[in-house]
Amino acid sequence: MSDKTCDHTSVGMIVRDDDKLLLIERKKFPFGFAAPAGHVDGDSSYEVAAKRELREEVGLETISLELVLDKDKSNPCRRKGGTWHHWNVYNVDTKGEIERSAAETKQADWFTMSAVRKLADRTQAYLQGSVSEESWQSQPGLEPVWYEHFKDLKIL
Repeated sequence: MSDKTCDHTSVGMIVRDDDKLLLIERKKFPFGFAAPAGHVDGDSSYEVAAKRELREEVGLETISLELVLDKDKSNPCRRKGGTWHHWNVYNVDTKGEIERSAAETKQADWFTMSAVRKLADRTQAYLQGSVSEESWQSQPGLEPVWYEHFKDLKIL
């Protein structure tokens, strides 16, 4: 658990390349594959936080942001009190090459929708108790909150 207290505000950025989605595999809890995301913290707005997090996690610069989800979600983070977040999720146009954060991610890559669906199936099995925590940490699916976001956004 982090020494930081959760501010209950999070941003997520959906980045597409034709029919592929950019996903990261989280190095730290909460484990799983996710779109680049993070807390708003001291940023002046969700939009500023989105641009900062995208740059920090995958090295991409933001060209434009389109808000596609504005919703409270029950989801844990490693910060004190981090049991829920108010999420702003954006479709993002970017420029640059992926340069993942080695401190925050195990990997960052483009995933086909078929691969995203396989990760979603793994998440569903995990949520139903068919996948152990140990197995999940070594071979996760979508981070559960992103499984929900993708369903809300009709990506899944």
